[in-house]
Amino acid sequence: VPEDDLSRSSHSNPGKSLVNGIKTNPASNSPKSSLSMPLGPPVYVDLAYIPNHCSGKNTDPEFFKRVRASYYVVSGNDAANGEPSRAVLDALLEGKSQWGENLQVTLIPTHDTEVTREWYQQTHEKQQELNIMVLASSSTVVMQDESFPACKIEF
Repeated sequence: VPEDDLSRSSHSNPGKSLVNGIKTNPASNSPKSSLSMPLGPPVYVDLAYIPNHCSGKNTDPEFFKRVRASYYVVSGNDAANGEPSRAVLDALLEGKSQWGENLQVTLIPTHDTEVTREWYQQTHEKQQELNIMVLASSSTVVMQDESFPACKIEF
């Protein structure tokens, strides 16, 4: 085999194995593997609903580091299923503490729950430090035979 052929084949293999290594990486099919991929810049939005009724199943501090909202809506009202989750409310504090900028954030609970009340009372100083306001409203909307609490949001 001529020397030129050997050098050509050795140059083509490193690139080839790297491509194959990426394609055949078994971790790439795992949902958690996306966490190891480089992340882009955070996303800034006016309003965000905390996923899954503020359940701890798929919302963690990383969500609040990446999705930076002026208003977060907490819609959970199912204590038996951990909605809203105290861990998610604490994750808001942890995530916001790493923003590096003290933007005003308003948390809008759609239901008055024991979890939300306790979290508010126990972390009030931290909320003030991080410029987080919890919006409470005693407004009620009445539609036909149904009534429910409501909050007015202005942008």
